[in-house]
Amino acid sequence: MELRSTPAIILDCDPGHDDAIAIMLAAQFTRLVGITTVSGNAPLELTTRNALIVTQLLGIETPVHQGAAHPLAAPALHAAIVHGESGLEGPVLPPLVRKPASRDAVAFICDTTRHETDIWLVAIGPLTNIAHAVEKDPDLVNRIAGISIMGGSTHVGNVSPVAEFNVWADPEAADVVFRSGATIRMCGLNLTHQLMTDDAIVARLRDRSDAVAGGVVAPFVAALLDYLHGRMAELRGERRAALHDPCAVLAVTHPQIFSFGDRHVQVELDGELTRGMTVVDERSAKDAPAPNVEVAYEIDPAVAMELVLSSIHEH
Repeated sequence: MELRSTPAIILDCDPGHDDAIAIMLAAQFTRLVGITTVSGNAPLELTTRNALIVTQLLGIETPVHQGAAHPLAAPALHAAIVHGESGLEGPVLPPLVRKPASRDAVAFICDTTRHETDIWLVAIGPLTNIAHAVEKDPDLVNRIAGISIMGGSTHVGNVSPVAEFNVWADPEAADVVFRSGATIRMCGLNLTHQLMTDDAIVARLRDRSDAVAGGVVAPFVAALLDYLHGRMAELRGERRAALHDPCAVLAVTHPQIFSFGDRHVQVELDGELTRGMTVVDERSAKDAPAPNVEVAYEIDPAVAMELVLSSIHEH
């Protein structure tokens, strides 16, 4: 499937297994202006290292800018139970030879979007960096094309019955972003659980590895997914995993494979049982507040998976 145009994006991430694949997808189908890192799946120093390792592995020169080490108003929370202590357990990680371009992701976001309009911010970790940028430079939301978020859900959570990790890890930041007035696309768990990998995908990647002598990317991703499937088997009883973060990239590059609905979305900050919930107002237009989010409801999983697989190659 060909792109109608090539969008420019800044990818804000916390690698993380599916973040690594999202970086590959962005490198293939966007003009990847920069990568910014945030504490999330692992502590900031590790998510920054992991982003640098992926760019190094791909051989791309995209600058990586380190961002926020802590949420706006709460202690840092991580997802070692899924991604391991390093954030990228599974493959043998190569020695790191690259360094961050800066340690001020917020300045990079603000400065870059002043010099070039219509950049998408694709946020696939906690929204701390994006919230800081909006608070520092409120006009940012008028310069960018929009914010594509992997986070939240219309109904089901993964760290609580109703809260998804990226929003739950910094709900105050998510609240700032959802109230910012930006054009927002939300790929929540209700959507991302439609794009699942399994051991057949790992086998395809290993077959490709055998066919491409000296290739490193496909075996790296195969090892990532093999580890992730093992974690899901231990946690949920089946060797399958959702590719959450690539969905937020595809929502910008291939929106035609999604169905969206305009909804009003708020973030719950105070509920003892519901902190971090994205409250999606599904009432009729006459009863609900004005929509502030394009909520993704469906994706074509077969087409999406082929796009993901097409991006996993030597650059």
